[in-house]
Amino acid sequence: MKRYFSILFITLCVGAAIAASSSQAAKKDQFSRKLNTFNSIVKELQTNYVDTLDAVGIMDKTIDALLYQIDPYTEYYPADNQDEILSISQGKYAGIGSYIAKRGDIIIISEPQWNSPARRAGLRAGDVILAVNGDSVTAKTDVGDVSKRLRGQAGTEVKVDVRRPHVADSLLSFTITRGDIKVDPLPYYGVDSLGVGYLRLTTFNENSARQVRDAVLDMLRNPALKGIVIDLRSNGGGLLESAVQIASNFVPKGTEIVRTRGRNVRDERIYKTTGQPLDTHIPLAILTDGNTASASEILAGSLQDLDRAVIVGERSYGKGLVQTTRPLPYDDLLKITTGRYYIPSGRLIQALDYSHRNPDGSPARTPDSLTQEFKTRIGRTVRDGGGITPDITVEEPAGNRLLYNIVADFWAYDYATRYVAEHPDSVAPDSFKITEEMFADFKASIDPARFKYDKQCETGLEYLREAAKAEGYMTDSVAAQFEILGKLLRHDLAHDLDINHDAIVEILDSEIASRYYSDADRVRRMLPSDTVLSEAAAIILDPERYSALLSKPKQ
Repeated sequence: MKRYFSILFITLCVGAAIAASSSQAAKKDQFSRKLNTFNSIVKELQTNYVDTLDAVGIMDKTIDALLYQIDPYTEYYPADNQDEILSISQGKYAGIGSYIAKRGDIIIISEPQWNSPARRAGLRAGDVILAVNGDSVTAKTDVGDVSKRLRGQAGTEVKVDVRRPHVADSLLSFTITRGDIKVDPLPYYGVDSLGVGYLRLTTFNENSARQVRDAVLDMLRNPALKGIVIDLRSNGGGLLESAVQIASNFVPKGTEIVRTRGRNVRDERIYKTTGQPLDTHIPLAILTDGNTASASEILAGSLQDLDRAVIVGERSYGKGLVQTTRPLPYDDLLKITTGRYYIPSGRLIQALDYSHRNPDGSPARTPDSLTQEFKTRIGRTVRDGGGITPDITVEEPAGNRLLYNIVADFWAYDYATRYVAEHPDSVAPDSFKITEEMFADFKASIDPARFKYDKQCETGLEYLREAAKAEGYMTDSVAAQFEILGKLLRHDLAHDLDINHDAIVEILDSEIASRYYSDADRVRRMLPSDTVLSEAAAIILDPERYSALLSKPKQ
Protein backbone atom coordinates (compact mmCIF):
# COMPACT_ATOMS: atom_id res chain seq x y z
CA MET A 1 0.00 0.00 0.00
CA LYS A 2 2.81 2.41 0.91
CA ARG A 3 4.49 1.66 -2.37
CA TYR A 4 1.23 2.37 -4.21
CA PHE A 5 0.88 5.82 -2.61
CA SER A 6 4.57 6.59 -3.26
CA ILE A 7 4.14 5.76 -6.95
CA LEU A 8 0.92 7.81 -7.05
CA PHE A 9 2.62 10.79 -5.34
CA ILE A 10 5.59 10.68 -7.74
CA THR A 11 3.23 10.40 -10.70
CA LEU A 12 1.26 13.44 -9.52
CA CYS A 13 4.46 15.48 -8.99
CA VAL A 14 5.80 14.57 -12.43
CA GLY A 15 2.42 15.37 -13.95
CA ALA A 16 2.34 18.76 -12.21
CA ALA A 17 5.87 19.54 -13.37
CA ILE A 18 5.00 18.59 -16.95
CA ALA A 19 1.83 20.71 -16.78
CA ALA A 20 3.77 23.69 -15.40
CA SER A 21 6.45 23.26 -18.04
CA SER A 22 3.80 23.03 -20.76
CA SER A 23 2.09 26.15 -19.43
CA GLN A 24 5.36 28.08 -19.43
CA ALA A 25 6.15 26.90 -22.95
CA ALA A 26 2.68 27.98 -24.11
CA LYS A 27 3.12 31.44 -22.58
CA LYS A 28 6.56 31.76 -24.18
CA ASP A 29 5.15 30.73 -27.56
CA GLN A 30 2.26 33.19 -27.18
CA PHE A 31 4.71 35.99 -26.32
CA SER A 32 6.82 35.21 -29.39
CA ARG A 33 3.71 35.33 -31.58
CA LYS A 34 2.67 38.70 -30.13
CA LEU A 35 6.17 40.05 -30.67
CA ASN A 36 6.12 38.94 -34.30
CA THR A 37 2.69 40.50 -34.73
CA PHE A 38 3.93 43.79 -33.26
CA ASN A 39 6.92 43.84 -35.63
CA SER A 40 4.63 43.17 -38.58
CA ILE A 41 2.28 46.02 -37.57
CA VAL A 42 5.20 48.45 -37.35
CA LYS A 43 6.49 47.39 -40.79
CA GLU A 44 3.03 47.70 -42.35
CA LEU A 45 2.52 51.18 -40.91
CA GLN A 46 5.94 52.32 -42.03
CA THR A 47 5.44 50.93 -45.56
CA ASN A 48 1.77 51.41 -46.37
CA TYR A 49 0.24 54.08 -44.09
CA VAL A 50 -1.18 56.97 -46.11
CA ASP A 51 1.02 59.61 -44.42
CA THR A 52 4.71 59.56 -43.57
CA LEU A 53 5.10 58.52 -39.94
CA ASP A 54 7.74 59.53 -37.40
CA ALA A 55 8.67 55.91 -36.82
CA VAL A 56 11.41 56.69 -34.28
CA GLY A 57 9.10 58.94 -32.25
CA ILE A 58 6.37 56.32 -32.29
CA MET A 59 8.77 53.65 -31.06
CA ASP A 60 10.00 55.89 -28.25
CA LYS A 61 6.42 56.50 -27.13
CA THR A 62 5.65 52.79 -27.38
CA ILE A 63 8.63 51.92 -25.18
CA ASP A 64 7.63 54.58 -22.64
CA ALA A 65 4.04 53.26 -22.60
CA LEU A 66 5.31 49.70 -22.07
CA LEU A 67 7.54 50.65 -19.17
CA TYR A 68 4.85 52.87 -17.59
CA GLN A 69 2.70 49.76 -17.15
CA ILE A 70 5.40 48.26 -14.91
CA ASP A 71 6.50 51.01 -12.50
CA PRO A 72 7.62 54.65 -12.76
CA TYR A 73 11.26 53.79 -12.03
CA THR A 74 11.94 51.45 -14.95
CA GLU A 75 13.02 53.86 -17.69
CA TYR A 76 14.62 53.85 -21.13
CA TYR A 77 17.46 56.26 -21.95
CA PRO A 78 18.53 56.54 -25.61
CA ALA A 79 22.21 57.23 -26.26
CA ASP A 80 21.63 60.93 -26.96
CA ASN A 81 19.59 61.58 -23.81
CA GLN A 82 21.46 60.16 -20.82
CA ASP A 83 22.50 63.40 -19.13
CA GLU A 84 19.83 63.07 -16.44
CA ILE A 85 20.79 59.59 -15.28
CA LEU A 86 24.52 60.36 -15.46
CA SER A 87 24.10 63.57 -13.45
CA ILE A 88 22.24 61.61 -10.75
CA SER A 89 24.87 58.89 -10.45
CA GLN A 90 28.09 60.80 -11.21
CA GLY A 91 27.04 64.17 -9.82
CA LYS A 92 28.01 66.13 -12.94
CA TYR A 93 27.12 66.86 -16.54
CA ALA A 94 28.32 69.24 -19.25
CA GLY A 95 26.33 72.29 -20.28
CA ILE A 96 25.56 75.86 -19.26
CA GLY A 97 24.20 74.99 -15.79
CA SER A 98 20.65 76.26 -15.83
CA TYR A 99 17.19 74.87 -15.23
CA ILE A 100 14.71 75.69 -17.98
CA ALA A 101 10.93 75.36 -18.07
CA LYS A 102 8.04 75.50 -20.50
CA ARG A 103 5.56 78.21 -19.62
CA GLY A 104 2.60 78.34 -21.95
CA ASP A 105 4.03 79.10 -25.39
CA ILE A 106 7.48 80.15 -24.18
CA ILE A 107 10.54 78.49 -22.65
CA ILE A 108 12.27 80.37 -19.88
CA ILE A 109 15.45 80.24 -17.85
CA SER A 110 13.82 79.17 -14.60
CA GLU A 111 17.00 79.35 -12.52
CA PRO A 112 20.69 79.48 -13.49
CA GLN A 113 22.68 77.42 -11.02
CA TRP A 114 25.02 79.23 -8.68
CA ASN A 115 28.51 79.83 -10.09
CA SER A 116 27.54 78.21 -13.40
CA PRO A 117 28.56 79.33 -16.91
CA ALA A 118 24.98 80.58 -17.42
CA ARG A 119 25.03 82.79 -14.33
CA ARG A 120 28.56 84.04 -14.95
CA ALA A 121 27.60 84.99 -18.51
CA GLY A 122 24.67 87.05 -17.22
CA LEU A 123 21.56 84.92 -17.80
CA ARG A 124 18.83 85.55 -15.22
CA ALA A 125 15.79 83.69 -13.99
CA GLY A 126 12.81 84.79 -16.06
CA ASP A 127 14.72 85.32 -19.31
CA VAL A 128 12.66 84.08 -22.27
CA ILE A 129 14.72 81.95 -24.68
CA LEU A 130 14.26 83.12 -28.28
CA ALA A 131 16.98 81.13 -30.06
CA VAL A 132 19.89 78.76 -29.43
CA ASN A 133 22.77 78.94 -31.90
CA GLY A 134 20.51 80.80 -34.28
CA ASP A 135 17.75 78.17 -34.23
CA SER A 136 14.50 79.80 -33.14
CA VAL A 137 12.59 78.61 -30.10
CA THR A 138 8.87 78.78 -30.89
CA ALA A 139 5.60 77.81 -29.22
CA LYS A 140 5.94 74.33 -30.74
CA THR A 141 9.50 73.76 -29.50
CA ASP A 142 9.80 71.06 -26.87
CA VAL A 143 11.68 71.89 -23.67
CA GLY A 144 13.68 68.68 -24.05
CA ASP A 145 14.88 69.82 -27.47
CA VAL A 146 16.10 73.15 -26.02
CA SER A 147 17.83 71.30 -23.20
CA LYS A 148 19.72 69.15 -25.73
CA ARG A 149 20.81 72.25 -27.64
CA LEU A 150 22.13 73.92 -24.48
CA ARG A 151 24.09 70.89 -23.32
CA GLY A 152 27.30 69.82 -24.96
CA GLN A 153 30.97 69.10 -24.45
CA ALA A 154 32.75 71.27 -21.89
CA GLY A 155 34.78 74.04 -23.53
CA THR A 156 32.45 74.46 -26.50
CA GLU A 157 30.42 77.62 -27.02
CA VAL A 158 26.69 78.13 -27.40
CA LYS A 159 24.89 81.35 -28.32
CA VAL A 160 21.63 82.06 -26.49
CA ASP A 161 19.27 84.88 -27.49
CA VAL A 162 16.74 85.95 -24.86
CA ARG A 163 14.11 88.54 -24.06
CA ARG A 164 14.44 89.98 -20.56
CA PRO A 165 11.24 91.16 -18.86
CA HIS A 166 11.03 94.56 -17.11
CA VAL A 167 14.13 96.12 -18.72
CA ALA A 168 14.43 98.75 -21.44
CA ASP A 169 16.76 96.90 -23.82
CA SER A 170 15.01 93.56 -23.51
CA LEU A 171 16.63 91.69 -26.43
CA LEU A 172 19.96 90.27 -25.27
CA SER A 173 22.45 87.80 -26.70
CA PHE A 174 24.93 85.70 -24.70
CA THR A 175 27.80 83.54 -25.90
CA ILE A 176 28.40 80.97 -23.17
CA THR A 177 31.27 78.53 -22.83
CA ARG A 178 29.88 75.23 -21.63
CA GLY A 179 31.50 73.63 -18.60
CA ASP A 180 31.36 70.56 -16.37
CA ILE A 181 28.43 71.25 -14.05
CA LYS A 182 28.81 69.57 -10.68
CA VAL A 183 25.75 68.68 -8.65
CA ASP A 184 26.61 69.64 -5.07
CA PRO A 185 24.97 67.11 -2.73
CA LEU A 186 25.91 69.07 0.39
CA PRO A 187 25.02 72.76 -0.06
CA TYR A 188 25.48 73.64 3.62
CA TYR A 189 26.70 72.36 6.96
CA GLY A 190 27.66 74.10 10.19
CA VAL A 191 27.43 74.19 13.98
CA ASP A 192 25.20 76.76 15.68
CA SER A 193 25.89 78.71 18.87
CA LEU A 194 24.21 76.02 21.01
CA GLY A 195 26.44 73.27 19.66
CA VAL A 196 23.95 71.63 17.27
CA GLY A 197 25.52 70.55 13.99
CA TYR A 198 23.37 70.73 10.87
CA LEU A 199 24.00 69.01 7.55
CA ARG A 200 21.75 69.48 4.50
CA LEU A 201 22.03 66.54 2.08
CA THR A 202 20.13 66.87 -1.21
CA THR A 203 21.10 63.72 -3.14
CA PHE A 204 23.17 60.53 -3.01
CA ASN A 205 25.71 60.59 -5.83
CA GLU A 206 29.35 59.57 -6.19
CA ASN A 207 30.48 62.60 -4.18
CA SER A 208 27.97 62.46 -1.32
CA ALA A 209 29.75 60.03 1.01
CA ARG A 210 33.11 61.80 0.79
CA GLN A 211 31.60 65.24 1.34
CA VAL A 212 29.48 64.08 4.28
CA ARG A 213 32.48 62.38 5.91
CA ASP A 214 34.59 65.53 5.51
CA ALA A 215 31.77 67.66 6.96
CA VAL A 216 31.25 65.37 9.95
CA LEU A 217 35.00 65.30 10.64
CA ASP A 218 35.04 69.09 10.54
CA MET A 219 32.10 69.36 12.95
CA LEU A 220 33.61 66.79 15.33
CA ARG A 221 36.66 69.03 15.71
CA ASN A 222 34.40 71.65 17.30
CA PRO A 223 34.57 71.11 21.09
CA ALA A 224 31.12 72.70 21.52
CA LEU A 225 29.41 70.06 19.30
CA LYS A 226 26.59 68.29 21.17
CA GLY A 227 24.94 66.42 18.31
CA ILE A 228 24.29 66.36 14.57
CA VAL A 229 21.09 66.85 12.55
CA ILE A 230 21.05 65.37 9.04
CA ASP A 231 18.36 66.96 6.88
CA LEU A 232 16.99 64.55 4.26
CA ARG A 233 13.79 66.45 3.47
CA SER A 234 13.01 66.52 -0.26
CA ASN A 235 15.99 64.22 -0.90
CA GLY A 236 14.76 61.78 -3.54
CA GLY A 237 17.68 59.39 -3.13
CA GLY A 238 20.31 58.18 -5.57
CA LEU A 239 23.05 55.59 -5.12
CA LEU A 240 22.36 52.87 -2.55
CA GLU A 241 26.08 52.40 -1.89
CA SER A 242 26.37 56.09 -0.98
CA ALA A 243 23.73 55.68 1.75
CA VAL A 244 25.63 52.68 3.16
CA GLN A 245 28.89 54.61 3.22
CA ILE A 246 27.29 57.57 5.00
CA ALA A 247 25.72 55.28 7.61
CA SER A 248 29.18 53.78 8.24
CA ASN A 249 30.27 57.06 9.85
CA PHE A 250 28.01 56.37 12.82
CA VAL A 251 27.83 52.58 13.39
CA PRO A 252 30.51 49.91 13.98
CA LYS A 253 32.35 48.38 11.04
CA GLY A 254 30.57 45.31 9.68
CA THR A 255 27.06 46.50 10.58
CA GLU A 256 24.36 45.41 8.14
CA ILE A 257 22.60 48.47 6.70
CA VAL A 258 20.39 46.97 3.99
CA ARG A 259 19.88 43.83 1.96
CA THR A 260 18.34 43.56 -1.48
CA ARG A 261 16.34 40.64 -2.84
CA GLY A 262 15.62 40.09 -6.49
CA ARG A 263 13.64 37.63 -8.53
CA ASN A 264 15.70 34.62 -7.47
CA VAL A 265 17.08 33.51 -4.11
CA ARG A 266 20.65 33.83 -5.38
CA ASP A 267 20.02 37.51 -6.16
CA GLU A 268 20.05 38.47 -2.47
CA ARG A 269 22.84 40.89 -1.60
CA ILE A 270 23.79 42.15 1.85
CA TYR A 271 25.37 45.59 2.33
CA LYS A 272 27.47 46.07 5.45
CA THR A 273 29.64 48.96 6.53
CA THR A 274 33.26 48.47 5.55
CA GLY A 275 34.94 51.56 7.02
CA GLN A 276 35.80 52.59 10.54
CA PRO A 277 33.14 54.88 12.04
CA LEU A 278 33.85 58.48 12.99
CA ASP A 279 31.65 58.45 16.11
CA THR A 280 29.24 55.78 17.30
CA HIS A 281 27.81 57.70 20.28
CA ILE A 282 27.25 61.35 19.35
CA PRO A 283 23.48 62.11 19.30
CA LEU A 284 21.95 62.03 15.83
CA ALA A 285 18.63 63.29 14.48
CA ILE A 286 17.41 62.85 10.91
CA LEU A 287 14.76 65.07 9.32
CA THR A 288 12.32 63.48 6.85
CA ASP A 289 9.22 64.49 4.93
CA GLY A 290 6.93 63.07 2.25
CA ASN A 291 9.60 63.63 -0.42
CA THR A 292 12.32 61.72 1.44
CA ALA A 293 12.73 58.62 -0.71
CA SER A 294 14.87 55.66 -1.78
CA ALA A 295 18.50 55.95 -0.58
CA SER A 296 17.37 58.62 1.89
CA GLU A 297 15.00 56.09 3.43
CA ILE A 298 17.76 53.50 3.60
CA LEU A 299 19.91 55.91 5.63
CA ALA A 300 17.08 57.11 7.87
CA GLY A 301 15.44 53.69 8.24
CA SER A 302 18.63 51.76 8.96
CA LEU A 303 19.73 54.20 11.66
CA GLN A 304 16.22 54.03 13.15
CA ASP A 305 16.28 50.22 13.12
CA LEU A 306 19.72 50.25 14.74
CA ASP A 307 18.49 52.74 17.39
CA ARG A 308 21.26 55.08 16.32
CA ALA A 309 19.22 58.17 15.38
CA VAL A 310 15.94 59.85 16.24
CA ILE A 311 13.78 60.49 13.17
CA VAL A 312 11.93 63.83 13.23
CA GLY A 313 9.43 65.30 10.78
CA GLU A 314 6.87 63.62 8.54
CA ARG A 315 6.51 60.09 7.19
CA SER A 316 8.78 59.45 4.21
CA TYR A 317 7.66 58.57 0.69
CA GLY A 318 8.00 54.79 0.80
CA LYS A 319 10.20 53.65 -2.10
CA GLY A 320 11.66 50.25 -1.37
CA LEU A 321 12.57 49.26 -4.94
CA VAL A 322 16.10 48.93 -6.31
CA GLN A 323 17.06 49.96 -9.85
CA THR A 324 20.03 48.82 -11.93
CA THR A 325 21.20 50.21 -15.26
CA ARG A 326 21.60 47.69 -18.09
CA PRO A 327 23.31 48.38 -21.43
CA LEU A 328 21.19 48.07 -24.56
CA PRO A 329 22.20 47.94 -28.23
CA TYR A 330 23.44 51.17 -29.84
CA ASP A 331 24.70 52.54 -26.49
CA ASP A 332 21.17 52.95 -25.09
CA LEU A 333 20.48 52.29 -21.39
CA LEU A 334 17.65 50.68 -19.45
CA LYS A 335 17.15 51.54 -15.79
CA ILE A 336 15.22 48.54 -14.52
CA THR A 337 13.77 47.58 -11.15
CA THR A 338 15.70 44.46 -10.15
CA GLY A 339 14.83 44.02 -6.49
CA ARG A 340 13.43 45.26 -3.20
CA TYR A 341 15.46 46.43 -0.26
CA TYR A 342 15.02 45.47 3.38
CA ILE A 343 16.50 47.48 6.24
CA PRO A 344 18.01 45.90 9.41
CA SER A 345 14.73 45.10 11.20
CA GLY A 346 13.70 43.08 8.14
CA ARG A 347 10.99 45.47 7.01
CA LEU A 348 10.26 46.58 3.46
CA ILE A 349 9.10 50.20 3.39
CA GLN A 350 7.64 50.18 -0.17
CA ALA A 351 4.28 51.95 -0.03
CA LEU A 352 2.82 51.28 -3.49
CA ASP A 353 2.26 47.87 -5.07
CA TYR A 354 2.67 48.28 -8.84
CA SER A 355 1.83 44.64 -9.51
CA HIS A 356 -1.70 45.19 -8.16
CA ARG A 357 -3.64 48.12 -9.59
CA ASN A 358 -6.85 49.83 -8.51
CA PRO A 359 -9.77 49.95 -10.98
CA ASP A 360 -8.59 53.38 -12.18
CA GLY A 361 -5.13 51.99 -12.96
CA SER A 362 -3.37 53.58 -10.01
CA PRO A 363 -1.10 51.33 -7.91
CA ALA A 364 -2.57 49.90 -4.73
CA ARG A 365 -1.36 51.17 -1.36
CA THR A 366 -1.12 48.98 1.72
CA PRO A 367 -3.54 50.33 4.36
CA ASP A 368 -1.90 51.19 7.68
CA SER A 369 -4.14 48.61 9.36
CA LEU A 370 -2.54 45.83 7.29
CA THR A 371 1.09 46.79 7.84
CA GLN A 372 3.22 44.46 9.94
CA GLU A 373 5.19 45.13 13.11
CA PHE A 374 8.96 44.73 13.28
CA LYS A 375 11.42 45.36 16.07
CA THR A 376 14.49 47.57 16.18
CA ARG A 377 17.73 46.24 17.63
CA ILE A 378 16.66 47.01 21.21
CA GLY A 379 13.00 46.12 20.72
CA ARG A 380 11.22 49.31 19.69
CA THR A 381 8.24 48.73 17.38
CA VAL A 382 8.45 49.90 13.78
CA ARG A 383 6.19 49.09 10.84
CA ASP A 384 6.59 48.20 7.16
CA GLY A 385 4.63 49.07 4.05
CA GLY A 386 4.51 52.85 4.05
CA GLY A 387 7.78 54.70 4.37
CA ILE A 388 9.66 55.60 7.55
CA THR A 389 7.40 56.83 10.35
CA PRO A 390 9.23 59.43 12.48
CA ASP A 391 9.88 58.90 16.17
CA ILE A 392 8.67 62.47 16.62
CA THR A 393 6.15 63.76 14.09
CA VAL A 394 6.31 67.47 13.26
CA GLU A 395 3.97 68.42 10.44
CA GLU A 396 4.81 71.23 8.09
CA PRO A 397 2.19 74.01 7.89
CA ALA A 398 -0.70 72.98 5.69
CA GLY A 399 -1.01 74.69 2.34
CA ASN A 400 -4.13 75.67 0.41
CA ARG A 401 -5.22 76.34 -3.15
CA LEU A 402 -4.45 80.05 -2.91
CA LEU A 403 -0.83 79.39 -1.96
CA TYR A 404 -0.57 76.64 -4.56
CA ASN A 405 -1.76 78.97 -7.32
CA ILE A 406 0.60 81.75 -6.23
CA VAL A 407 3.43 79.33 -7.02
CA ALA A 408 1.98 77.25 -9.86
CA ASP A 409 0.69 80.23 -11.84
CA PHE A 410 4.01 82.13 -11.50
CA TRP A 411 2.65 85.07 -9.47
CA ALA A 412 5.51 84.93 -6.97
CA TYR A 413 8.02 84.06 -9.70
CA ASP A 414 7.00 87.05 -11.83
CA TYR A 415 7.13 89.38 -8.86
CA ALA A 416 10.66 88.19 -8.05
CA THR A 417 11.68 88.71 -11.69
CA ARG A 418 10.40 92.29 -11.63
CA TYR A 419 11.87 93.00 -8.19
CA VAL A 420 15.36 91.90 -9.21
CA ALA A 421 15.14 93.90 -12.46
CA GLU A 422 14.34 97.00 -10.39
CA HIS A 423 16.89 96.15 -7.65
CA PRO A 424 19.88 94.55 -9.43
CA ASP A 425 22.23 95.03 -6.46
CA SER A 426 21.65 92.60 -3.60
CA VAL A 427 22.18 93.24 0.10
CA ALA A 428 23.93 90.89 2.53
CA PRO A 429 22.03 87.60 2.94
CA ASP A 430 21.32 88.20 6.64
CA SER A 431 20.00 91.71 5.94
CA PHE A 432 17.46 90.89 3.24
CA LYS A 433 13.83 90.45 4.26
CA ILE A 434 10.37 90.89 2.77
CA THR A 435 8.98 94.19 4.06
CA GLU A 436 5.33 95.12 4.43
CA GLU A 437 5.81 97.52 1.54
CA MET A 438 6.97 94.63 -0.65
CA PHE A 439 4.01 92.50 0.47
CA ALA A 440 1.60 95.30 -0.44
CA ASP A 441 3.38 95.69 -3.79
CA PHE A 442 2.98 91.98 -4.44
CA LYS A 443 -0.74 92.14 -3.63
CA ALA A 444 -1.13 95.03 -6.07
CA SER A 445 0.62 92.99 -8.79
CA ILE A 446 -2.13 90.35 -8.75
CA ASP A 447 -4.94 90.82 -11.24
CA PRO A 448 -8.13 89.50 -9.56
CA ALA A 449 -9.64 88.76 -12.98
CA ARG A 450 -6.77 86.37 -13.83
CA PHE A 451 -6.09 84.94 -10.40
CA LYS A 452 -8.01 81.67 -10.09
CA TYR A 453 -8.21 79.53 -6.99
CA ASP A 454 -10.72 77.19 -5.37
CA LYS A 455 -12.93 79.05 -2.91
CA GLN A 456 -13.81 76.20 -0.59
CA CYS A 457 -16.39 78.06 1.47
CA GLU A 458 -18.34 79.09 -1.63
CA THR A 459 -17.98 75.64 -3.19
CA GLY A 460 -19.12 73.94 0.02
CA LEU A 461 -22.09 76.28 0.39
CA GLU A 462 -23.18 75.62 -3.18
CA TYR A 463 -22.98 71.87 -2.56
CA LEU A 464 -25.09 72.24 0.59
CA ARG A 465 -27.63 74.39 -1.29
CA GLU A 466 -28.03 71.71 -3.98
CA ALA A 467 -28.36 68.99 -1.32
CA ALA A 468 -31.10 70.98 0.45
CA LYS A 469 -32.99 71.29 -2.84
CA ALA A 470 -32.63 67.58 -3.61
CA GLU A 471 -33.82 66.49 -0.16
CA GLY A 472 -36.74 68.94 -0.01
CA TYR A 473 -35.45 71.30 2.66
CA MET A 474 -35.18 74.40 0.46
CA THR A 475 -38.08 76.48 1.84
CA ASP A 476 -38.27 80.25 1.45
CA SER A 477 -36.87 80.78 4.95
CA VAL A 478 -33.98 78.34 4.34
CA ALA A 479 -33.21 80.03 1.00
CA ALA A 480 -33.08 83.39 2.77
CA GLN A 481 -30.62 82.00 5.30
CA PHE A 482 -28.49 80.63 2.49
CA GLU A 483 -28.47 84.10 0.93
CA ILE A 484 -27.28 85.67 4.18
CA LEU A 485 -24.63 83.00 4.70
CA GLY A 486 -23.46 83.39 1.11
CA LYS A 487 -22.81 87.08 1.63
CA LEU A 488 -20.91 86.38 4.85
CA LEU A 489 -18.72 83.74 3.20
CA ARG A 490 -18.11 85.49 -0.11
CA HIS A 491 -14.39 85.49 -0.79
CA ASP A 492 -12.37 88.67 -1.05
CA LEU A 493 -8.93 88.22 -2.66
CA ALA A 494 -7.26 90.98 -0.65
CA HIS A 495 -8.61 89.48 2.56
CA ASP A 496 -7.46 85.97 1.57
CA LEU A 497 -3.97 87.23 0.76
CA ASP A 498 -3.77 88.96 4.15
CA ILE A 499 -4.92 85.80 5.95
CA ASN A 500 -2.01 83.93 4.30
CA HIS A 501 0.48 86.74 4.92
CA ASP A 502 3.21 84.73 6.65
CA ALA A 503 3.16 81.84 4.16
CA ILE A 504 3.25 84.26 1.21
CA VAL A 505 6.19 86.13 2.75
CA GLU A 506 8.10 82.81 2.93
CA ILE A 507 7.32 82.09 -0.74
CA LEU A 508 8.43 85.56 -1.85
CA ASP A 509 11.57 85.37 0.28
CA SER A 510 12.53 82.03 -1.27
CA GLU A 511 11.89 83.24 -4.83
CA ILE A 512 13.86 86.48 -4.51
CA ALA A 513 16.68 84.93 -2.47
CA SER A 514 17.21 82.34 -5.23
CA ARG A 515 18.13 85.21 -7.59
CA TYR A 516 20.64 86.83 -5.22
CA TYR A 517 22.29 84.24 -3.00
CA SER A 518 24.22 80.96 -3.13
CA ASP A 519 22.64 77.65 -2.16
CA ALA A 520 24.53 77.70 1.14
CA ASP A 521 23.32 81.21 2.01
CA ARG A 522 19.75 80.31 1.11
CA VAL A 523 19.75 77.25 3.36
CA ARG A 524 21.36 79.12 6.23
CA ARG A 525 18.85 81.97 5.99
CA MET A 526 15.91 79.57 6.48
CA LEU A 527 17.25 77.75 9.54
CA PRO A 528 16.03 80.13 12.28
CA SER A 529 12.39 79.74 11.20
CA ASP A 530 12.54 75.96 10.64
CA THR A 531 10.15 74.39 13.19
CA VAL A 532 11.18 70.80 12.36
CA LEU A 533 14.85 71.62 12.89
CA SER A 534 14.00 73.40 16.14
CA GLU A 535 12.32 70.25 17.48
CA ALA A 536 15.28 68.09 16.44
CA ALA A 537 17.71 70.53 18.09
CA ALA A 538 15.67 70.47 21.30
CA ILE A 539 15.97 66.67 21.38
CA ILE A 540 19.71 66.82 20.76
CA LEU A 541 20.15 69.32 23.61
CA ASP A 542 18.10 67.20 26.07
CA PRO A 543 20.17 64.05 26.77
CA GLU A 544 17.46 62.44 28.92
CA ARG A 545 14.79 62.87 26.26
CA TYR A 546 17.13 61.69 23.50
CA SER A 547 18.05 58.60 25.53
CA ALA A 548 14.41 57.85 26.36
CA LEU A 549 13.40 57.94 22.69
CA LEU A 550 16.04 55.34 21.84
CA SER A 551 15.52 53.12 24.90
CA LYS A 552 13.92 49.70 25.09
CA PRO A 553 10.18 50.02 25.85
CA LYS A 554 9.08 49.02 29.32
CA GLN A 555 7.14 45.79 29.47
